[in-house]
Amino acid sequence: MYLEEYANHIDSASKMKGHAVQIITPSDDHLFELQEEVLESILLAENVRDKKVVVVSVSGAFRKGKSFLLDFCLRYLNAKGNPDWMGSENEPLSGFSWRGGCERDTTGILLWSNVFLSKLPNGEEVAILLLDTQGAFDSASTVKDCATIFALSTMTSSVQVYNLSQNIQENDLQHLQLFTEYGRLALEDTKERPFQKLLFLVRDWSYPYEASYGLQGGRKILEKRLTISEKQHPELQQLRKHIRACFAETSCFLLPHPGLKVATNPHFDGRLSDIADNFREHLKVLVPYLLSSENLILKEVNGKKVTCKEMLEYFKAYVKIFQCGELPEPKTMLVVDYLLVLFSLNL
Repeated sequence: MYLEEYANHIDSASKMKGHAVQIITPSDDHLFELQEEVLESILLAENVRDKKVVVVSVSGAFRKGKSFLLDFCLRYLNAKGNPDWMGSENEPLSGFSWRGGCERDTTGILLWSNVFLSKLPNGEEVAILLLDTQGAFDSASTVKDCATIFALSTMTSSVQVYNLSQNIQENDLQHLQLFTEYGRLALEDTKERPFQKLLFLVRDWSYPYEASYGLQGGRKILEKRLTISEKQHPELQQLRKHIRACFAETSCFLLPHPGLKVATNPHFDGRLSDIADNFREHLKVLVPYLLSSENLILKEVNGKKVTCKEMLEYFKAYVKIFQCGELPEPKTMLVVDYLLVLFSLNL
């Protein structure tokens, strides 16, 4: 039995190109550092440096399955269009590190080292980056830590997946408002929404009789949660206006519970045979919704599509500002965006 499991692990790992690398690391004094050499080695590779880029990032509370989801994204991208991309029943899940339990497993921001290439419907080949972020609200992180990681993740991504448990609560919206404060205030200086796509991903949705699993039910719930009415307190009305104004597109996907083996078995290693059929069925819809060629969203800054080479400069500039120890003023961030656009024109 042990030899069979070991062979499955080796087989799974051999199919996976690349590995998770930490590109933004936390320090003891609650600041964050960019690992420039690591990022340069990935984004300046000859085959990707001049390609336009798609950046998908997953953020949210710790121990809620962010890395688990990203590993299925890796399976999809590695399969290159194979309809059986989810793999065999007894193949352990590999990729970004994840584990069950109540302690955090990811710190800072991680990037998958293999940049995936995909062709858009128009035939243009683009690069795809996957980001995994430190979970918010663990016992070792301050509110500012959480805000910094979420802000950096949102600012550098074209698709931000906001990973939530069971429902979209009012405090989830309040956290989102806090984390995207830069975007809200930046609207005073620009007509464009500062961020691109936000997907509310609700895990362990338990009310399919109120709203069905998937995008259709998610749309219904999101409309309810973001509805503005005169009966609401002005602060709650303003919160909803800010969220809608910060993102060019918002959507929601409701996922069922993955099953008791996933939730309670300490030896669960991600194999499909241990995951509930209902969860698998909707995961097979969710991942292509994010990553199929017709659904890819190119990273833009101030309306200009960004290449991998330019993305490196944005990472450097954004992290440098956050290193001052205070969340940046929005106008400072807008000046950085403007200067980098000018810089990119001369590259």
